[in-house]
Amino acid sequence: MRSALADIDALILAGGLGSRLANVLNGLPKVLAPINGRPFLDYQLDYLAAEGVRKVVLGLGYGAQMVLEYLARTKLPLAVETVVEACPLGTAGAIALARPTLLSDPVLVLNGDTWLEIDLEEMLAAHRASPDALATLSCVVVDDARHYGSIELGTDGRIAAFIEKESSSSAGLINAGVYLLSARLLDALVVMLNLSLERDVLPHLPSKTLHAYRVHDGNFLDIGTPESFGRAAAHLAARNIKLSGAVSV
Repeated sequence: MRSALADIDALILAGGLGSRLANVLNGLPKVLAPINGRPFLDYQLDYLAAEGVRKVVLGLGYGAQMVLEYLARTKLPLAVETVVEACPLGTAGAIALARPTLLSDPVLVLNGDTWLEIDLEEMLAAHRASPDALATLSCVVVDDARHYGSIELGTDGRIAAFIEKESSSSAGLINAGVYLLSARLLDALVVMLNLSLERDVLPHLPSKTLHAYRVHDGNFLDIGTPESFGRAAAHLAARNIKLSGAVSV
């Protein structure tokens, strides 16, 4: 059966500097971070292909040439296009730059340094079931939310508030870095260069237009710090999906 994701374009935001991992990766961009002998990007592309996605756009910035060279010599599991920032634009700006290549409604957007196993077809169905949704945001509970900030849900299940990062360790519901963004919102982002999707856009959307898709047992991973990157090998070895495997040629 043809996946509903076959008609959905996906954008991976992979232009960040990765300054916290600079000493670990020796200049590599985070999407090429080696985990169990493969770049992190391989895991993301294989996962999206297994979910039925047919087209991915990579939003590149820091280390873009290294990523382009890797793509050129690698057999990929799905079609990949690239958009390169001439200078850092922020996550909202990166989406705006890629807008002409994103033709579906909605568009799937993922962070290039996080991993979340999620039923994307189910998330898409939930998004489409709510015609007022400008965006649907994946959420997952983690044991220590202080590095992320947390999310407060209303009684209707929609996102009511974003709570700033806290100094003390506690469990909380966080933004898990997988989004479905409507064409209406994407068009509005075109003028939002140098802004953050997470800080400057999503918290300010009109009431009840930002929906939450809660993920249980989502195998969430953020590779953005040396500590979390050190756990990535064991974490991805325990993933639940069957991967086809990108092969370097």
